Order: sequence, then structure tokens, then C-alpha cells
Amino acid sequence: MRNPKVVLNHLTSKAKSEQYVFERLYRNLYNPEFYLEAYAKIYPNKGSNTKGINEETIDGMSLKRIERLIETLKNQTYQPKPARRTYIPKKNGKPRPLGIPTFEDKLVQEAVRRILESIYETQFSNHSHGFRPNRSCHTALKEIRKTFTGTRWFIEGDIKGFFDHIDHHVLIALLRKRIRDEKLINLIWKFLRAGYVEEWAFHKTYSGTPQGGIISPLLSNIYLHELDKYVERYTLRYNKGEKRTHNLVYYNLASKINHRKGKNRKEWAVLSDEEKSKRLKELKNLYKELQSHDSKDLFDPNYRRMKYVRYADDFIIGAIGSKKEAEQIKQNLTTFLAYELKLELSAEKTLITHSKKNARFLGYDIRVVRDWHRMKMPNGTKKRKFNFQTKLFVPHEKYINKLINLGALKIGNNNGWKPMHRSYLVHNDDLEILRTYNAEIEGLYNYYHLASNVHVLQSFRQTMKYSMIKTYANKYKSTVSKMIIKHKINGKFGVRYETKDGQKIAYFTEQRMEKNSEIKRASVDTVENTLIYGGRTSLIARLLAEM
Repeated sequence: MRNPKVVLNHLTSKAKSEQYVFERLYRNLYNPEFYLEAYAKIYPNKGSNTKGINEETIDGMSLKRIERLIETLKNQTYQPKPARRTYIPKKNGKPRPLGIPTFEDKLVQEAVRRILESIYETQFSNHSHGFRPNRSCHTALKEIRKTFTGTRWFIEGDIKGFFDHIDHHVLIALLRKRIRDEKLINLIWKFLRAGYVEEWAFHKTYSGTPQGGIISPLLSNIYLHELDKYVERYTLRYNKGEKRTHNLVYYNLASKINHRKGKNRKEWAVLSDEEKSKRLKELKNLYKELQSHDSKDLFDPNYRRMKYVRYADDFIIGAIGSKKEAEQIKQNLTTFLAYELKLELSAEKTLITHSKKNARFLGYDIRVVRDWHRMKMPNGTKKRKFNFQTKLFVPHEKYINKLINLGALKIGNNNGWKPMHRSYLVHNDDLEILRTYNAEIEGLYNYYHLASNVHVLQSFRQTMKYSMIKTYANKYKSTVSKMIIKHKINGKFGVRYETKDGQKIAYFTEQRMEKNSEIKRASVDTVENTLIYGGRTSLIARLLAEM
């Protein structure tokens, strides 16, 4: 059998030609190596031991089990079992459906996902960031910050119930554009129509890809790639003009300054100190007036630009143009999604926001700043450095609601903050309590560290610290002051604990809440789908040892 890495690299090289149509892909599913590597990837995942409909988990996996699975694929008797449907709470409090496939189905989905990803990843848009290798919420946000400069209108896209309203026939038609292999197409049909189990009653799935499915995010990107292509074509038509026209007021002032400077150079030697002081003051006032104007005409009707970023089913457009044009963009998107992809763009939630106000995307507030303050440059001149740049901000209600939801904060009378003990943690040991708080604080910072105002999370950390101390006090029926004294180690709050190498100390986090544009991890997303072409692991070796 061919090494999966070689197979996938070959598919990727062929996929670079958009006209290439793939055949005989299904036969790759007869290769045990694909399932061994899928097993190695899925095994460490914390959900891998979650039971599917048939109560089977990864426990008991063997090479014979894989061989039996391959045999059912060869004779096409393989039938995915209905995914067990569970619900996880969304941020707005509403339940999000999550379909949990059985373990054999996870293996097959992972093998198919890798094949499809090798074909489609190279053609996906650079503006698409969700569920893709080496991309994340942070890469999407950094693109916005870098490319949305000067935006006048934000269009915040909201597709109603996207994951549960993907039209199966549209999706299959899109797959058939590049894949001429009905065995593989039929297998994907089986996954789409496997249904789900809710309270142990079987239901058919007429639309949507189960959100707990391994293959679902990739199928979603294949579906919404059509939206990406449409927006790219729209952008080419919308964009207009090489650059904005000059602002005559600005350039008249600049001309006047240059004339005064030239005159000063000629006459400086014969001027009195009083006249020199007067002329310098005049120049200073002219410079100040100049920098209160824009060098370009921001309302130039012959200059238009449109930028677009998508993360899964959330997208945002930045338009340089009129509000009427922004409304037309929204209307055209609504029509395209309805007729081409059978999706509904929410009229109420798809907002058109002026860029001086906050737009919301991926939990961040986004705003184009109007900053008229001047900064001294290295050459001694003053310049407006940040005007019309796009900035990212932590929304205040995000960390306040986080504190309330964790039970660490109670809002009292007159909106006063009162840190609270968390009763559901008091039965944990001291180290677990400390590490729980540290993980929650560092997790929030790691997500919002791109924000210009990330320093506001110092209030979050401080409130969490007092909540933690109160939790210890409640656990030991003591007081806050006594807990501070008890846990003061080297001037910091810490907990001593024993290991096989002796006693160690864990300290309360000193994470500095500073802006940091570096993306330390490839992804901070809840769901990660990265290509893994690694060598054989000990898990694979253990399975092969059974032969």
C-alpha cells in the first residue's frame, strides 16, 4: 500500500489545476495506513472516548477491526450509524446541536477528510480562515487590522442556522465539479443522510452537516467557497480608481508652507529676532492647520474599495463608498446566497455599521480610529500616525459576562463589583483550584491579546484573584486575610504540592495584559483541522505489533 503522505501530496499537486477532475479516489479507503494515521490523530483528542450511538469508543481498537471496516467499504455495505445528538450551550444561551459519530465513522470521516482537504485546500480563498491548516480566528483578525484601513462601512454577515441548513443537493453538485467517483460521492451522501439521535429517537437529517462530524467543517468550507468566489468577483467590479484625488485645501496649505519656508531661507539672515519668532509661530500654526485636514478626498466618488474576511459562517466586509452602496452589497449577497446556495442572510442581524462605531466579529470590537493626535517622528517632525487605521478591542461585556458566568462576580447595588467564591470548586484540592483560575485567566488573555485595549483584562485578573482567595476561605471556613497570609510564598500567592521529585510551588498567574501581535499557536480555535503527515507513532506501532 502507498504511504498516505505520498498519495495526498500527489492529489495536492494535481489540484493546483482548477480544471483537473479526480477519479478513482475511493480506492484509497482500502489502504489500512489511512486508518492507522487517523487512529493516531483521533486517539489523543479528549472527545475520542466519547461514546457514539453504539456505546463503542476507541477502546478495543485493533488491526482486525480496521480490516473488517475496509471490507464493508469494498463491498459498499458500510453504513454510518446515526450520530448521537447532544447540545452544548451557545454564548447567547441557546443550545447548539452537536452530532457525535461512532468511532468507526470517525475513522472513515478522517480518511475522507484528508483526501478532500488535499484536493480543495489549495483552491480555497486567502480570505477564508475557519477550520483550515495554520489559520485561526487570530489570522482572520490580523487580516482585518492590516487591510481594512480607511473603511467607511462595515457589513457584518450573519447566515441563519448555516450548519443545519446546508442543502445536500447543492453540496453534492459542488463536489461533482471536481470529483468523478460515484463511490466516494455515495459515501458522502451516506454521512449526510445518516440522521442523528436525540433522546434516543431516530430522526432523518434533510439538511445540514452534523456539527460534531470530523468532515463537517471541510464540507462547510467547500460550500461557502462559492460565496468567497462571488465576493472576489464582486470586489473586482466594485473597486474603482487607482488612488483618491488630492484634497485641495490640504495642498493649498502645503503650498503656502513651502512658499513661506523658501522666503524664510532667503531673508533669514537679515531678520530681527522678533521677526524670526513671528515667522516661526506662523509656520507652526500653518502646520497645525495642515494636519487637521486629510491629504486625500475621503469622499472621492471615483474611488471605491471593498475588503472581505470569512471565518466559517461568519464574515465581515469593509467598504469604502457610500451607505447606499453598502446596502446594495448586502442586498446582492442576500440574493446570491438564496438562489445559489439556498441559504438565508439574516436581514436583522446582518448589520451595516459606520466605521467610527464598533462592529463585532469573532468576539472582538472592530473600529476605524479617527486619531488627530500628532506624534514626534525621529527626524523631529510631527505626524498623525494612526488616523483611519483599523483597531481591535476587547468588548467590556465579554470579560464581565465571563466573570458572572463563572460565578466569580456579582453585580451589586449601583453596579458595584463584588468578587464571589465559587462553591462548585471548594471540593477540589488547592492545586486544582489555582490551576483552574490560571487557565481561565490565561485563556481569555491568549484570545484577546491582539486587542489595543487588552490591558482592561487586568480588572478581570484582579477580580478572579479575589474570587480565588474567597474560594479558599470558604473551603477552609476562614477569612480572606488569613488565606493571603497562608499562601504568601516569596511575596506571591502560591500553593505547595508534592511530586515524585519533591515539593514544588505553583503560583497565581502574573500574566502581563499587554498587546501582542504574535500568533504563538497555529490555531486558537475550538475546532482544529490541520494536515498531519507525521511518521508512525507508538500507537500505530502497537496496533501493527498485533499482526
